[in-house]
Amino acid sequence: MAGGLSVSVKLLKGSDPTLLEDAAVEALRRAVGDADRAEVLDEFRGDDYELGEVCLAATTVSMFGNRVVAARNLSRFGAKDLGPLIELLADLPDDTELLLVWDKPLGAGLRANALPRKLGDAVKSAGGEVVDTSPPGGRARGRWFAEQFDLAEVDLDPSARALVEETLGEDVGRLPALLELLAAAHTGSGRMGADQVAPLLGAAGGVPPWDLTDAIDRGDTAKAVELVRRMVGSGGRHPLQVMVTLQTHFERMLRLEGSGVRDEKEAAALLGMKGSTFPAKKALRRCGELGYERLRRATELLARADLELRGATANPPEMVMELLVARLAALGRRQ
Repeated sequence: MAGGLSVSVKLLKGSDPTLLEDAAVEALRRAVGDADRAEVLDEFRGDDYELGEVCLAATTVSMFGNRVVAARNLSRFGAKDLGPLIELLADLPDDTELLLVWDKPLGAGLRANALPRKLGDAVKSAGGEVVDTSPPGGRARGRWFAEQFDLAEVDLDPSARALVEETLGEDVGRLPALLELLAAAHTGSGRMGADQVAPLLGAAGGVPPWDLTDAIDRGDTAKAVELVRRMVGSGGRHPLQVMVTLQTHFERMLRLEGSGVRDEKEAAALLGMKGSTFPAKKALRRCGELGYERLRRATELLARADLELRGATANPPEMVMELLVARLAALGRRQ
């Protein structure tokens, strides 16, 4: 008899493939429980199965009682392909537990489709739940890291926690395995400090774009260069993607310059921002600090670097970006 999911159908999605995979493995472990996987589990994975096979497995009477059916790599299916699955969710057998995982296709060159709203709605209508395994962004990410540290088998002191969080950056999928490694490597009974953790951390992960723009705004040249290296290195961003981030950052300030906007709400309205007004507040404050002449110079630096990235120079793209962020940061320090 299967151990049982908390509901008969669950849909997992997430931006980090490692965290999504971990969640899928744990959901299957809990669903199967102590039963023989070969007897109760039908798992479809890869790029060759069809949704009709999933529906057939879910509706076939099992001689072993409850059945667990898992469909992986679902993002290869487009909205128009989901008809059989939507029909199944409308009349799911009581003895079937269904796990749907919206993870990427395995084959090279296959495109991952966005999760259609109608599938999530169908899951909820069937009494199921849609679980987003993505780590939170912004300030909430710090709380997420703290929760993972608190649940870990190894006890890290504040300096070690800060070092792990800074080193991983956006590469949060490495955290569970890293915590296991630290627990296995720690032979003492006390807390691990930063000096003990550092040799085991590996390469620094990517960083969110606002870390780079914050460093530029502070005039911290060394940090800005370090961060742009991480973004185009382990972060996997193309230099032109980073360029768009920087152009957007300074374009907001240029639009606010001389506009007569008085507060963050007016700034957000002018910039067409919805939701939080915090980015508009930052842009408005920074606009006042730089002034028109330095904003004009920043625009010139961005335009020149954009041309160089598109072939106007023989310099490697990485060097172009490092020089650009160094000059923008230095520009921000001038009074």
